Amino acid sequence: MTEKLDIDHLRQWIGRSDEATDTVTSQLVKGLRATLFQEVGSPKAGDAAPFTVHWCLAQPVFPMSMLGPDGHPTRGGFLPPVPLPRRMWAGGEIEFLQPLRVGDESTRTSRIADVQVKSGSTGTLCFVSVEHSISSPRGIAIRERQDIVYREMTTTPAPAKAPPPPPKAQHRETHVSDPVLLFRYSALTFNGHRIHYDRDYVTKVEGYPGLIFHGPLQATFIIEMAANLHGGKAPKKFSYRGLQPLFEGSEFSINANETEAGMELWTANAEGQPTMKGTAVW
Repeated sequence: MTEKLDIDHLRQWIGRSDEATDTVTSQLVKGLRATLFQEVGSPKAGDAAPFTVHWCLAQPVFPMSMLGPDGHPTRGGFLPPVPLPRRMWAGGEIEFLQPLRVGDESTRTSRIADVQVKSGSTGTLCFVSVEHSISSPRGIAIRERQDIVYREMTTTPAPAKAPPPPPKAQHRETHVSDPVLLFRYSALTFNGHRIHYDRDYVTKVEGYPGLIFHGPLQATFIIEMAANLHGGKAPKKFSYRGLQPLFEGSEFSINANETEAGMELWTANAEGQPTMKGTAVW
């Protein structure tokens, strides 16, 4: 039985801050490039890292005794102790100011910006917004807002909705959501969440049909495509939102359409239905 959710108590976490430091290494950049289907090469000091390398840096490290049954750290600490068992990365917004480079010592300063409770088709939802500022020796490199959603553990699926027709893409590339791809990204980000690598857990406990593709990995593919289509330049601002889970074992696509304001981008499953969408402006 889920513990009662006390929003007034959880909102006391608003304003709490944390700071962590890590170094952009050549080995990390090689591993991330390989996971993103990029040329691995031999990155040297000063070379630009992939645009979302900061998601691999200074990740919290907890002893095994402090992990919950889902592989996440037990509730509490910097993030509010939301008593809902399912935790997912819902979306966010990123402002790219300058690239992080091999050899940079990077510092991430984080702050709890908001905690909200809403009702959805699957029950109670709790949204936690976290603001991050990532700096290098040259100054602030990235400003970001991450939206984390906590959900109840339900055995009844949400009411099915007829999906809209898949949009047509001006630019498209495809890959396969192989379990090894998901494992590699979990390793790069020190993410112990079982939904990405433990098929028995994700199917028998959480009731999904297969391993779940990481939200930030989908966002990373979208950002890299946006930059590639703009001469290798990251967007000044990128906002994104998860629409539905993307599962392992099938083809997925990364898509983009030019707009007057910038670009609309999305990832899609094998049926062409969008799973995450993003908007990029330069």
